[in-house]
Amino acid sequence: MARVLGLDLSTQGITLLVVDTETASVVCRTRVGFGTDFPDRGHPNGFIPGGVGGEVHADPLLWVDALQLALDRLAESVNPASIAAVAVSGQQHGSVYLDATWQAGLRADPSRRSWSDAVRPHLTRPTSPIWMDGSTAEDCTRISPALGGDLAVASLTGSVPTPRFTGPQISRFARLQPDAWARTGRIHLVSSFITSLLAGTDAPIDTGDGAGMNLMDLDRGVWSPESLAATAPDLARKLPRLARANEIVGPAARWLVMRHGFSPGCQVVVGSGDNPSSLVGMGASRPGRVVVSLGTSDTLFAAIAGVRTDPAGLGHAFGNPMGGAMSLVCVRNGSLAREAVRRELGLSDWDAFAHAMRSAAPARSAVLPLEQDEITPRRAAGRVAVGAPVVGAALALAAVEGQALNLRLHSRWISTRAESLLLTGGASENDAIAQVFADVFQAPVSRLVVSDSAALGAAMRAAVAGFNLPLARLEASLCAPDPGVISPRLSLAPAYAALEAQLSAAFA
Repeated sequence: MARVLGLDLSTQGITLLVVDTETASVVCRTRVGFGTDFPDRGHPNGFIPGGVGGEVHADPLLWVDALQLALDRLAESVNPASIAAVAVSGQQHGSVYLDATWQAGLRADPSRRSWSDAVRPHLTRPTSPIWMDGSTAEDCTRISPALGGDLAVASLTGSVPTPRFTGPQISRFARLQPDAWARTGRIHLVSSFITSLLAGTDAPIDTGDGAGMNLMDLDRGVWSPESLAATAPDLARKLPRLARANEIVGPAARWLVMRHGFSPGCQVVVGSGDNPSSLVGMGASRPGRVVVSLGTSDTLFAAIAGVRTDPAGLGHAFGNPMGGAMSLVCVRNGSLAREAVRRELGLSDWDAFAHAMRSAAPARSAVLPLEQDEITPRRAAGRVAVGAPVVGAALALAAVEGQALNLRLHSRWISTRAESLLLTGGASENDAIAQVFADVFQAPVSRLVVSDSAALGAAMRAAVAGFNLPLARLEASLCAPDPGVISPRLSLAPAYAALEAQLSAAFA
């Protein structure tokens, strides 16, 4: 019975999923929380609080200790020797800074000291900037003109210079700590760092995760010499090579075999970021299936036919671990904005909100509620209203229509028609909200209940790379949406097209 392991290191913890490849089913889930399981390490929410000037960092040694604890817990439920392949998903944009001899620590005797003790002497930067870090605005401003401006950077790397991305984080480190920068011999992303530990060797960065750095030529899948030169001196020498996500790095590290009971033949697959991994774990790695996650932020992502970037510089293009590229559009004002509208209308719960939506006429108005400054589009907090004036409880419907139209408008650059829309996140359970997304996108809507999609995507990649299993077979069993499909009302298409055009004009 061949089993594979998907490992996801997220902001708040580590999740391990073991999948049986014969039955295509999850047989074990293990979770370690950075705050809950290590309360004395100062990461109550997965990162070091109190950063100055927008700085948000985490302790990479905590990640190492949590990894070992997770593997210990895994052994309580399954025999690690039954695992034939493993792949990692890591929180995108996080980075780890090590000296040139750090691989010597990977060869340490696992019976004598902890893994973090072996890694600690090789860290040239004791903490790791993560995706929440916003301290690099000055570096984004410096990198942009060196490459011809924001849109030129987006065309080259898939995104405009972005404060939370790894390239600007590297730039700030090299600029402010030149001595530590000089001692740095290797910079890893979270995914490639953890993969290196599992394989006992210096792992490559995959093109999916590498695209979230503002350093990779997205079209060619190689490091961009121009981006490297604009970011920091001698950067090319400090980065691992780039590789496709289906490559085998090597067998399990000696410590993984001796200390945690893995088979010496267990194959370690190249790691990837959490967004690319989730694309796979939600069954959307092929063009045509679009995922919309309705959470604190509303996020749309989909596989792209070919390689394409957003000419407006608002959306992001990353590498697709299964080949090609993927898009990501993130709207900051999601569930909190819907909640604010519900409170404003005095509606006691979401059932009452749904009733108010159904009581209003569709496709008459659209209101985009921005409770905080928005990134897609770049707008200050407030409200953008188009169409007929909104009266009373009709605001419930108009606000959700505005959010759906905003996502549709700002995903036009993907140029791939949504054959089906997969909704996930808390708000997706509301039938009235799901109906609006079906009507606005003019696509049938299904609800996804896939949990731990990033870890699941990593496990699926391990199965495909390690055993050459058909991805479609895994998707059919592991990523099947809930029964029942919400069909679009085709008669509403012209009215929503007109509202979208008005919304676009309002942003101009």
